[in-house]
Amino acid sequence: MNSIPRDPPNDSRRRFLVSTGALGASLSVPVADDAEAAETLARSAAHPVRVRFLLNDQPRELTLDPRVTLLDALREVLHQNGTKKGCDHGQCGACTVLVDGRRVNACLTLAATLEGRRVTTIEGLGRERLHAVQAAFVHHDAFQCGYCTPGQVMSCVALLEEARRNMPSAVTPELHAEAPLELTDEEIRERMSGNLCRCGAYVNIVSAVRECAKGEGA
Repeated sequence: MNSIPRDPPNDSRRRFLVSTGALGASLSVPVADDAEAAETLARSAAHPVRVRFLLNDQPRELTLDPRVTLLDALREVLHQNGTKKGCDHGQCGACTVLVDGRRVNACLTLAATLEGRRVTTIEGLGRERLHAVQAAFVHHDAFQCGYCTPGQVMSCVALLEEARRNMPSAVTPELHAEAPLELTDEEIRERMSGNLCRCGAYVNIVSAVRECAKGEGA
């Protein structure tokens, strides 16, 4: 009886790895568009941009690589370390700051886009005494490790202004021009959902926001 020819031990696996490695190498060869993109990035790095803006009501002027994010500019250049780097992908909200009064994720915002704009960080609140939102977070123990707290506070400040302007959220049932928007617990949870708390202090955070919404923390 003729035996079926077999590859030497591990030879089939070796040939498989070699062939897939060759395929991976072929897929990694840059195409024309990738080469052009790399060249564009190299040129932009060699030509920094100048940007002027207000940071916590103080004029600032920076000369930066156009790819630098607001988060890195704040922490590494301007030493505003209250703004935290969490996920660096716009998912946790730890880097939340205000730009012209609207909340943004600093890790997803290019510093070069801030020309003539007004940026507020946690350092810009409560300079002489605690801001009402900060005081409410302390009163309700709305933090544990405190890492995400600056972003939570900045989101709450923006949230209150959004409600004052009757800006709806995904759970707002109906708006009436003559009646102010009511910040129910459901509204608060929805509007704060972009800010994660790894310690799970959500119940106390909602209480703090609710106090501010009622004007009790002012």
